[in-house]
Amino acid sequence: MSPDTGVLLVQLGTPASPSTRDVRRYLREFLSDPLVIDLPPLPRWLLVNGWIAPIRAPRSARAYRSIWRPEGSPLRVHTDAIAAALAKALGGTMPVEVGMRYGEPALAGALDRLAAAGARRFVVALLYPHEAASSRGTALREIERWAAARPGAPERVILPPFFAARGFVEAVAAAARPQLAALRPEHVLFSYHGLPERHVRRADPSGKHCLSRPDCCAAPGATAYCYRAQCLATTRAVAATLGLGELHFSTSFQSRLGRARWIAPSTDDTLVSLSGRGVRRLLVLCPAFVCDCLETLEEIGIRARERWLGELHGEAFALAPCVNESAPFVAFLADQVRSAAG
Repeated sequence: MSPDTGVLLVQLGTPASPSTRDVRRYLREFLSDPLVIDLPPLPRWLLVNGWIAPIRAPRSARAYRSIWRPEGSPLRVHTDAIAAALAKALGGTMPVEVGMRYGEPALAGALDRLAAAGARRFVVALLYPHEAASSRGTALREIERWAAARPGAPERVILPPFFAARGFVEAVAAAARPQLAALRPEHVLFSYHGLPERHVRRADPSGKHCLSRPDCCAAPGATAYCYRAQCLATTRAVAATLGLGELHFSTSFQSRLGRARWIAPSTDDTLVSLSGRGVRRLLVLCPAFVCDCLETLEEIGIRARERWLGELHGEAFALAPCVNESAPFVAFLADQVRSAAG
């Protein structure tokens, strides 16, 4: 490993605090990204600033307050812990910085700190297992914008999506095993962050394949570009590692926003369907997220749990933690960085 190599860990971001003001500021930055809400500039500005941010900020702030820790946002806390554990696993041979696409610490500042430390090459580890323009795509665009403004900017080595990488799959399975043993669920639900259907279709190089038929994600090569196909591949790999029977697990998509058509089935609808089938003991995994955050801890761990145990008459519900700073995930990440660094 060259001592002039630095590591950048990239995350989506988090509000500075769970106050309505800070949450509103964060939502405006996040949702104003054209790769997140792909509308023309004026309609997007009106939608975000005239409706979404003012209406959602107080509600989102309450949700953040329900999961906020004394030391800060869970996503920030876990990401910083991953960075510290990774630096230790690498033996202190490379500086490791965290950059958030939205909020702080900002991507540009993290890149500046790596450059100031003497790094002439960056290994960029985007903490998103799956490929999507609204996650990996927008972060890479921001990194290249930073580099374009700096003649002779350091070389960037980008780690690929790791949705079915053995080390990641084993880390997800290891995080789930304690809940699997304690709960003995009748069903395991893999809930991933959703995407609008148009985002999935836009990623299809043929423009004709994605979402054209029910089994489109099973086609050879679909995982090379399709977020939904990659999520299904993660489910299959983790389920096989855990030894789950084919009838005892399924995949769904959460966190919908707006009225556009989103990839299906939705997690909300799937909970209703599972209840109707007589399932009463449910374990949920959220492998689209490396770190526990609002979408896992509040959306699933609080709201979905309350619904399952209340109106849907479930008997038991558990949320498996994300891989976070677990030893298996940090070891996997360190191996990926070493390989990329040469």
